[in-house]
Amino acid sequence: MRDFSLNHECLSINTATVRKSNGMDLPLPKIIEACVERGIGAISPWRDQVTAAGLSVVSKLVKSHGLKLSGYCRGGMFPAVDSQATQAAELDNRMAVDEACELNAQCLVLVVGGLPGALDGKAAHKDIARSRHQVHDGIAQLLSYAKSCHMPLAIEPLHPMYAADRACINTLEQALDVCDALDPDQSGALGVAVDVYHVWWDPKLQQQIERAGKSRLLAFHVCDWLTPTTDMLNDRGMMGDGVIDIPKIRGWVEAQGFSGFSEVEIFSTGNWWQRDHSHVLDTCIARHKSFV
Repeated sequence: MRDFSLNHECLSINTATVRKSNGMDLPLPKIIEACVERGIGAISPWRDQVTAAGLSVVSKLVKSHGLKLSGYCRGGMFPAVDSQATQAAELDNRMAVDEACELNAQCLVLVVGGLPGALDGKAAHKDIARSRHQVHDGIAQLLSYAKSCHMPLAIEPLHPMYAADRACINTLEQALDVCDALDPDQSGALGVAVDVYHVWWDPKLQQQIERAGKSRLLAFHVCDWLTPTTDMLNDRGMMGDGVIDIPKIRGWVEAQGFSGFSEVEIFSTGNWWQRDHSHVLDTCIARHKSFV
């Protein structure tokens, strides 16, 4: 297991972690500059932040600073109510692949979607099996294009509390079932993103990480689970502030040969997004050395 206490060369910052500074939106170019100033060599930006700054601007900054992308957030949201919505999702996901390629991301992270309409507060139906079938078909469709672009796809299982609105794939086992069905040869084109926030509770976690193996482990995300959690989406904890045994999980992942970045991804409307981004990044560096 790698020793992170010596430096932060294996740290990546998911740019959602500092999308706000002192409660105000922080533009992606400023996030990039702040990371570079601290010797943080990798980021994982969100598409809305890239769009706001301009893809060409972000691409130039990433390349000029020699930054790596541990991932690109995000593709997915496959379930739809009709063929027109399905086609729109297909086009948007192809665009996400193109953007990930332009930024030379190590993978495109997929948050697969849940019941159509649920994210807006009104689900079109209650058939989660139907949604999972659409996810399977959507990934199959996208995988062909992603392979032609040499962009790996990483399915990110989300905690079951998000099953209705954000992701109907909720365990690593489910995600790997899709991988095995669509990429049985383990080509490296399709794998998983292991986010400790979403999977730490799973009694099959170690077994499924071993099942994934090096070829399927494309990304590793860290933060912490607070007790109590006051917001289902936006109350993630800084590493060391909650109940997740992050080093144990990292040990399981690295035992399979994973040698990539540990990507800090924190959504925190009531805490970290209210603080100055400089303090947040400095804390990420310190906690990465001590609690990851």
